[in-house]
Parts: sequence; C-alpha cells; structure tokens
Amino acid sequence: MASVHIKDVHKHFGGTHVIRGVSIDIADGEFAVLVGPSGCGKSTLLRMIAGLEEITEGTIEIGGKVVNAMPPKERDIAMVFQNYALYPHMKVRDNMAFSMLLATRPRSEVDERVKKAATILGLTELLDRYPRQLSGGQRQRVAMGRAIVRDPQVFLFDEPLSNLDAKLRVAMRTELKELHQRLKTTSVYVTHDQIEAMTMADQIVVMRDGVVEQRGKPLELYDRPANLFVAGFIGSPAMNFLPGILRRANGAATVELAGDVSLPAPRDAAGGDGQPVIYGTRPEHLSLAADGRGLGASVIVVEPTGADTQVFAKIGDAQVTAVFRERHDFASGEAIRLAPDPDHVHLFDAQTGKSLRP
Repeated sequence: MASVHIKDVHKHFGGTHVIRGVSIDIADGEFAVLVGPSGCGKSTLLRMIAGLEEITEGTIEIGGKVVNAMPPKERDIAMVFQNYALYPHMKVRDNMAFSMLLATRPRSEVDERVKKAATILGLTELLDRYPRQLSGGQRQRVAMGRAIVRDPQVFLFDEPLSNLDAKLRVAMRTELKELHQRLKTTSVYVTHDQIEAMTMADQIVVMRDGVVEQRGKPLELYDRPANLFVAGFIGSPAMNFLPGILRRANGAATVELAGDVSLPAPRDAAGGDGQPVIYGTRPEHLSLAADGRGLGASVIVVEPTGADTQVFAKIGDAQVTAVFRERHDFASGEAIRLAPDPDHVHLFDAQTGKSLRP
C-alpha cells in the first residue's frame, strides 16, 4: 500500500487547459472518489496517476516516489476500466493470471493468487468460463480479480459500474466497499454518480472544469458545501435554491425572499445588509407548515417512492423539491406551505457562489 500525493498538476491538450493546478493528498489505505460532471477532468487525472497521460506541469507521488517519468508498469498500480477490458479468447482463470504471467512469476504463485482472489470475489465456479459466458456483474468481478491478483500499491477505478443496471450497481457498490475494507489498499475511484461517491468514499474530491471545488469526508461536503456548485451536486434530490436579500437589523439577520417573505438567516452566516444571497435548503429539511407560516408553494407533481414522498412544487418562479417520510396525495396545483428547518439552512453569496457560513 502507498499514499498518493498530487501537487499542483496541470494538463494541456494543445491549447486546451484541461487540469488546472490540482493538488490532492490521498492517505495510505484511503478510498478517494473523484466526482464531477462529464468533462471536468477526473478521468484525465486518473490516467495521469496511471501513467497513461503525460503530466504537463506539477508532480504525482506514489509511495513517496515521484512517478512523472515512470512508465505505467513500474508504478505498481492496477486499473479497473469501465468496459472491463477482458481478453475474450481467454478463460476467467487466464484473464486474472495474465499480468503476473507476463511478469514471469512462478506458476505456483500465480495459481495461488488467482485462487485467493476468486474466493474473495465468488468466482471459483467461473474460472473455466469465457467472458462471453458471464453476466455484466461477473465480468466486472473478473476485472477486479485481475487487479487483486497483482497485489498493487494502488487501485485505480475508472467508472467501473456505469455499464451495469441500477440494481446490480447497488450490489456491486456494496461489494467494492467490502472489498476495500478487507484489502485496505489505497484506491482512487472516478465516477459522475454522487450517490456512489457518498456511499463509498473516505474522501470525496469534487471537480469542475479542471479544478477541485472542494474535498473532504462525504458528510462534511453534504453538511458544509463550500459553494453553490458543490451544494447542488452533492445530495439527491438536489438542494433547493431561492434568491434573496440579506437584511441585518438589531443584531438579527434575515433573508428577504420574493413575495415579501422573510426567513431567519443562519446564525453564523457572514455578509452585509442588502447583500444579494442564495438561500439553500435540502428537500428533507422542508416540512409542511400551517397557520400562514413558511413559504407558499403550488404543487406540480407528487412522486411516491414507498419509503417517502417527493413533492415538486413552485415557490414564486423557483421550483423546489420536498421529501416527506409521511405519505401525501396532493393534487397538481394545490396550495401548500413549506417551512425550512432553520438549523439546516445554507447561505451563499449570489455573485461568487461561495458559502457565507464558516
């Protein structure tokens, strides 16, 4: 195992600046997830760690060694790809053993490692099958088995679950997390799915346009997003945003929203009187209010999921989502009132998008 340190890394493709001064520290044994929308640079960064893309500027260290000029085979990493990358003419056993046989390791050692990896991943009964005889989930397990057999310092995962159906993705997500807990190998995982990031990561790195917007533990990012982008990207359903004006008077702070509605601002929020702000609240932190309290809303659609009820509504010109544990059967166009939980409100500067909470 080894730590990974990315220091002020840049990547240019011709005149396009794809990675813009990224610095990330990944501790030995940590599971780090790079997450962000398509085109944000996360897969390019992973390929730079692997040695499949050259680094324009900056350094990458694996296990205390700068690997900028080191070829991929000498970095002691194993990569699991989105498309599995299995050899169709080889049986599962040979696919898993191939990289070790290329390294001219003794056959007895190779067989022992393949047997151990197959046991861990539940592949023992499939070792003599070809990839075409396997399901998508089984193929992905073979790809992971091939990585495990190498016993690398670092695992690199490039959206390994994106080709699987929804139910299988959830199952494989659990298997991957359990596998990491067992092997404790440093892992860097790329995905565009923030649910995967939240459920699997020790550290999440949120990227956009080649820069790191925020990094930290999953619940830190959920509870204290650094800016509007992170607030809107992390969490499903996404955070609700309402434009307003911050007002300060007599030691109290409120946010003046459309329709002459004022709500308490977070107690620890910065910002001056009259400053344009964005008032943020997560769907689960909205409750039904009565007696004229809260925000007047008009129901658009109700989506019952069984465990909870999602209500999509309009407050003025803004669309919001509320999630209730109770079951409700609101009609389209019905007027309801929604009250944000004042202890879970977020506030952002409308111009910069930065959080106004410490």
